[in-house]
Amino acid sequence: MTDRPITLAVIIGAHGIAGEVRLKLFAEDVAGLKAHGAFNDGALTLKSLRPGGNGAIARFAEITDRNGAEAMRGTELSVPRSALPPLEPGEYYHADVIGLPCVDAAGVVIGQVVAIENFGAGDVIEVERPDGKRAMMPFREPAAVLEPDRVVVDDAFLV
Repeated sequence: MTDRPITLAVIIGAHGIAGEVRLKLFAEDVAGLKAHGAFNDGALTLKSLRPGGNGAIARFAEITDRNGAEAMRGTELSVPRSALPPLEPGEYYHADVIGLPCVDAAGVVIGQVVAIENFGAGDVIEVERPDGKRAMMPFREPAAVLEPDRVVVDDAFLV
């Protein structure tokens, strides 16, 4: 596994006039983000973080006013993959699944995972087929089984 950067949140705008920013979280919760003191190879140092709206409100040492906060809109906050906590059996990081090949029960490649969504009833993978068409399916057994280097899918579940 490489130590590529993993995006945990993105700055979506300013909050107030003192340099705080609003975040859209990709981590499970605020605590998952708070565990890291710095982001983007140390370019942003977290001073405070609290829940806010549908995401979080953060203050970084390097952002001191509203103009600076507005200028950061769209900035992704990332950490090295090695900085993430170890996983329990049956758990996975979305970043580790995206890009994996999808194969049927016979091992024939039917596509590649290009996205993972959750609309409230569990994770759904988006699979891009070799012809460029995309389909979605539940990311749970029996529809899809995660193996170390691929996802085995029952293509009857692809919609």
